[in-house]
Amino acid sequence: MDPECSQLLPALCSVLADPRQPVADDTCLEKLLDWFKTITEAGSSLLLLQENPCLLGLLCHMLKPQDLSPRVLAFSLRLAGMLAAQEDCFQYLQQGELLPRLFGEAGPLGGAAWTAPSVRSGWIQGLRSLARHPSALCFLADCGAVDTIFSLQGDSSLFVASAAGQLLVHILGLSLQGPAEGHPGLQTGDWPVCAQKIVSHIEESLRSAATPQITQALNVLTTTFGHCHSPWTQVLWVRLSPLVACLLEKDPVPAAHSLVDLLLSVARSPVLSSSSCGLWETLAQTLSHLSPTQAGPLALGILKLQECPQALRAQAFAVLLQPLTCVLEATAQAPGLLDSLDGTGGASVTVDTLLPSKAACVGLLCRTLAHLELLQPLPQRPSPWPQAPLLGATVTILRLCSGSATPTSDAGGHLCAFLVGCVRVQRAALDFLGTLSQGTGPRELVTQVFAVLLEYLTSPDSSPTVLKKAFQATFRWLQSSPETPGCSDLDPHAQLFLRELLPVLPKRLCSPCWEVRDSGLEFLTQMIGRWGGQAGFRRALLASEVPELTEQLLRDPESYVRASAVAATGQLSSQGLRVTPASPEHPGGQQKSLLAELLHILSTDSEGFPRRAVMHVFTQWLRDGHADVAGDTERFVARVLQVASQDLDWEVRAQGLELALVFLEQTLGRPSSHCPYAVTPPVAAPPSPLAQALRPLCRVQLFEFAFRALFDCDRPVAQKSCDLLLFLRAQTASYSGPQGSGNVPEVASVEAALQRWQAGDQGQPLGYLEPEVVVAVLRSMDLEGLRGALAESSDRVEKSPQSLLQDMLATVGALGEDEADCY
Repeated sequence: MDPECSQLLPALCSVLADPRQPVADDTCLEKLLDWFKTITEAGSSLLLLQENPCLLGLLCHMLKPQDLSPRVLAFSLRLAGMLAAQEDCFQYLQQGELLPRLFGEAGPLGGAAWTAPSVRSGWIQGLRSLARHPSALCFLADCGAVDTIFSLQGDSSLFVASAAGQLLVHILGLSLQGPAEGHPGLQTGDWPVCAQKIVSHIEESLRSAATPQITQALNVLTTTFGHCHSPWTQVLWVRLSPLVACLLEKDPVPAAHSLVDLLLSVARSPVLSSSSCGLWETLAQTLSHLSPTQAGPLALGILKLQECPQALRAQAFAVLLQPLTCVLEATAQAPGLLDSLDGTGGASVTVDTLLPSKAACVGLLCRTLAHLELLQPLPQRPSPWPQAPLLGATVTILRLCSGSATPTSDAGGHLCAFLVGCVRVQRAALDFLGTLSQGTGPRELVTQVFAVLLEYLTSPDSSPTVLKKAFQATFRWLQSSPETPGCSDLDPHAQLFLRELLPVLPKRLCSPCWEVRDSGLEFLTQMIGRWGGQAGFRRALLASEVPELTEQLLRDPESYVRASAVAATGQLSSQGLRVTPASPEHPGGQQKSLLAELLHILSTDSEGFPRRAVMHVFTQWLRDGHADVAGDTERFVARVLQVASQDLDWEVRAQGLELALVFLEQTLGRPSSHCPYAVTPPVAAPPSPLAQALRPLCRVQLFEFAFRALFDCDRPVAQKSCDLLLFLRAQTASYSGPQGSGNVPEVASVEAALQRWQAGDQGQPLGYLEPEVVVAVLRSMDLEGLRGALAESSDRVEKSPQSLLQDMLATVGALGEDEADCY
């Protein structure tokens, strides 16, 4: 510990021990504990106590009957446990009976402070830190702490209850580290006392008729098998698995969610999944006893396992598919999904569960679709994958939701009544439909997919969120469509769909709902980026009103829509899809320059999103050599950097640096005919090729923009500028300009200006800079040091332990007037 901190610590301990003093907030105490943890992990806890007796005094003070602050008491309990984690310090604290009086029945357990959840939590965390060595196990058994932990499992505070369960797992693992690991065949009757006590408590809880106690036991076991993979866990499972199996005989199965978590934790354990301990039989039995709603997560977890008996996988997949089978059978659309799998029973149970209420029906379908969506891309998914039936079921669900399906049974009528207009199911089904685009299906089913997507995109009843999902699924299915042989164009069926879709898009772009306009523009931008160069798409798009409407949305009242319109218009222009208005409708045939319009948005838009979008478009245009940019690149870059430098949005300024970097790379990347080995007279030497390459950068005032950004108040901008200047300095490393160029007055003037800028006075511009001056300034700057400083945390000074102690003392006036570290 630093001498300065050692001098401040006694005063702080006095403040913490005085109940009359205002207590520091939880954040300061947490930082103080972090500091002590760093010290104890790096050195001796016993030495820390001996060199700072005030810490021991603080802990002893907590034992006095007085009105203690719950915050300080919780802090002291955690500190005591942290110090006692080292066995020599534990023995030292035991000599004065300090630990039993802090953590035993004579401590806070019987006091008024125990009613505060923070104290109970501090007690648990202190014991968790303390329980690191064999001596701690004897202490826990002797002081009765384990029984208290049992009772805290049912604490009213969820944080305390969860921490108590985790502490039991920690104690169980610690007590079995030595004996059970050294003798894998050791039975539970020969385990240490602490371990036997915990196992007996778990058994008693599993036999209980109270669901909360069963839940607590199952949660402890879930954490145990999830974190401990030693051989003793197999002995534990063999002993407890009959009690777990007995839970399945109850109706309803208690704590079903926790039971599923436990069984999956056991199945993922490398020790238990490879042994013959009846695990797979228990999983199969559980699948058949749980309701479809409860069994879905278990079925998904089983199907995610890397190794699992094939019969169990088939059973799990059948359980997962039951709700969709019910949908198909209720609407008589296709044979059931289970026909091709073993174990076809159970569909009628699903119908009974699905139909009693709308809430049950909607919840089960949403969960099933979400589970299948997670399963579809996994390599261990069932094979063969029933792509066609899944497509059919999903399309049917979407039609039931839209009301376009025709039920042929009472069950189908009930389903239709429950699902019509249900946005939750529509969203889940569209998400899964998009995922199914990764596979193939029969042509007639793919046609049905496009038909139902078009139905949703054209329906006035589709909500904005459903429309967004429909656009996303449509793009994924168009992407997966087979391309025409010999070209990269869309296949004829997709082109036909596109011709039907494009007349709908203008209606969506004119929607009174801004979310719909925004989703339509995002979809358009994706389509142009993917197929903007293909003849069929170009013809269809140019024949529609979409390009003109997109440009009109640049002036939309909603900033998100304006930003999306900027991105879409930029793509249209890049692909040459911006239509020049015909003269009858627009006399004179003059079209306003898009570049000027985007510059106007960059200069005047009150919201940041459209301005950021403009900068992204301009950067892409420069990178791609857009016609509007290539005509006069220097003028374009100069205007953009001038506007971006004055923007209040740091992301706009950062994107300006990205554009500057693109221009820099393009400028310095131009081929040069200069031969480095040519002998030339020193006086009549032509300008250096590098100096010539730097002149365009000087003319657009790129360096002034970058130097200003170097001292930007937003760190990401300064870091990006620093990287750009370091890159430029590396490119000019071999440059040797006129002798003495590093000492010209201009260099000193620029350096003085930069110092003023760094101090906050950025009013004076640099003006035009000669390449030699730029190179000299770059070489004189400590850019590496600046990059290191920018990489450090902005509160690195205030986070020091000394600063923390000073601040905590300053809050109670325990420091002199000039000693507070005010920041």
